[in-house]
Amino acid sequence: MIKDQRPLMYAEVMELVGDGERAKKVKDFIKKFYKLKPAEAKKLAEELKSLDIMKLKEEYIVNITNFLPQDASDLIKILPDSSFDQEETNKILDVVKKY
Repeated sequence: MIKDQRPLMYAEVMELVGDGERAKKVKDFIKKFYKLKPAEAKKLAEELKSLDIMKLKEEYIVNITNFLPQDASDLIKILPDSSFDQEETNKILDVVKKY
């Protein structure tokens, strides 16, 4: 039975998969394209939440944390349903650039 359904950051997935051969394969796959440590991912998510941008939903924060957009074009690609203005986009990208 599914008790909770929410998007997960790759860092959370790495913590949740546990140990074993299958878990190692999952972790190895994620490590190929994801560079943040779990603590860094959580800190980035908290910093994004602290921006107090009303349109910045939890699922958007997860996608931003997972894909680390480098510019406005990248942000639009990973969040096609979003409607951030230029100031909000710049605030988000300024936080992401720290990581």
